[in-house]
Formats: sequence, C-alpha cells, structure tokens
Amino acid sequence: MTLAPEIAVIVFGLLASMSWGTADFNGGLASRRLPAVAVVALAHLLGLLLLFGLAIVTQETVPSYMDFVWGALAGLAGAVGLVSFYQALSYGRMGIAAPLVAVLATSIPLIVGILSAGLPPPVQLFGFGIGLISLVLVSYSDGRLPDQRTLLLALSGGIGFGAFLILIHKVESQAVFWPLVAARAASSLILLLIARFMRLNLRPSDGRHLFTVIMAGLLDIVGNIFFMLASRAGRLDIAAVLSSLYPAMTVFLAWVFLKERLTRVQIVGIVAALVAIALISLPTS
Repeated sequence: MTLAPEIAVIVFGLLASMSWGTADFNGGLASRRLPAVAVVALAHLLGLLLLFGLAIVTQETVPSYMDFVWGALAGLAGAVGLVSFYQALSYGRMGIAAPLVAVLATSIPLIVGILSAGLPPPVQLFGFGIGLISLVLVSYSDGRLPDQRTLLLALSGGIGFGAFLILIHKVESQAVFWPLVAARAASSLILLLIARFMRLNLRPSDGRHLFTVIMAGLLDIVGNIFFMLASRAGRLDIAAVLSSLYPAMTVFLAWVFLKERLTRVQIVGIVAALVAIALISLPTS
C-alpha cells in the first residue's frame, strides 16, 4: 500500500524521530565510557559498511556527482553535530542536552523550508510553534537550565544537525543509500584521522559498550533514511519538525533505564509535543 504524500511525511518523520532518539540514548551511554569522537567514528564506520552493502544488494542506481558532494558535505556537518551532541550527553542529564540541541537543529531547516516553500497552513504553523515550545519545556529540568559548557556544545550540535538536514535534502535523485554512503565515508575519514591524531582507543572495553556503539550507529542510519523519505514526501519544514521530536524518546528511555526523574514541566512538554504532532497531521485541504 502506497502512502499519500501528506501521510508519508508524517509517518516517516515520526519514525525518524524514534530512531534518532533511541540512537542518541545509546550514543550518550557509550560516550560516558569512551571519548565522543571515538564513539561517533566507530559508529559511522560500521554504518558505512552497512550502507554500502545495502546499496549493492538493492542495486540502487548510482546518483550524480553532485549528489555525492551534497552527501559528503552533509556527513561532515552531521559528524560535527553528533560529536558535540554526544559530548553534551556524556557531561550531564540526557533530558537537558537532547531537547536543547533539537530546538536549534529544527529552527534552521524550519526557516529554510518557509523561505523556499512559503508559509504552511495556519494550523500546521501553529503546530510548529507548539513543537518548538515543547522541546524547550522538555529541556527544562529540575528548575535549572544547562551550564555554559553544555550550552556551547548544544549550539555546535544544533548547527551541525541543522546543516545536515538542509544539505541531505539537496540530493536531487531518488537514491537513498548512495548519498548516505558518501556522508558516512566523509565523516568516517575525518573522524578516524582526528581519533588517530588524538591517539584514541576505538576498541570498547567490553561487549556492553560495543553493543551501545553498534546500536547508536545502526539506529542513526535508520533515522537518516526515514528523514530522507520524509523530506522527499512533503515539505522540508514539516519533516524537520516531526523528526526533531526525538528528545521525547531519549528522555523516555533515560527515565526507564537510567531512572532520570521527569518533572512536571517535562511532562507538559511531552504532552505539548503530542499536540504539535496532531496539529501538523491535520488535513490542510
């Protein structure tokens, strides 16, 4: 069954947010035991092998040279965002860092989407606003805001993620795996060089740490694929807002497995995110 474009962008966007939220939870855990650069380098290298295999097995048509360029640039931006983000997650509570990065990452493609495609219908525009507010509420934990170090890392992470969403959206062909192969190849190369320069050990100390790295890498890829499908099915701003609701998943997993307490403000933020999803999902015609 083929999904209508207005439904597909919502479904794929939400699947991207769930995948990224779970990936970030695992990446944050791994970064508490290994340097963030090492975690992302290893995860991206594993992802590169998987994506290359998928591109070969599915016999996906090789896209144009420029699509590889856009993919590589997106990969570099994403690497900066992910290293900064995982470092922020490793410093403190996941419930603070994740939503802050998401607000910044969402704002960039949201502005670009509105400038390129015009304002969406009022109901969806209101949903965008509620979605951004929900991320701010979820990021406000224990009556305190992030410290300066976390704030700077979140700024770097948000800009990196936002640039990734815009650059990967510029891929013109229908190819999914090959542009992501270019992205992972570029990010893996630069991260491995940095890790070697810093003399970092890329080998996790035990199987549990390796498992979290593998899960972070695989789920990040799944999220990227779903975002590409969402952005092609509909407007960039809708795909960006829905896929950037991933902090709700990260916060939920941190609450379940790490026993991080949810405040009333955070609960209101999660409810607001659900309201935003409903508003954005309403028919516009």
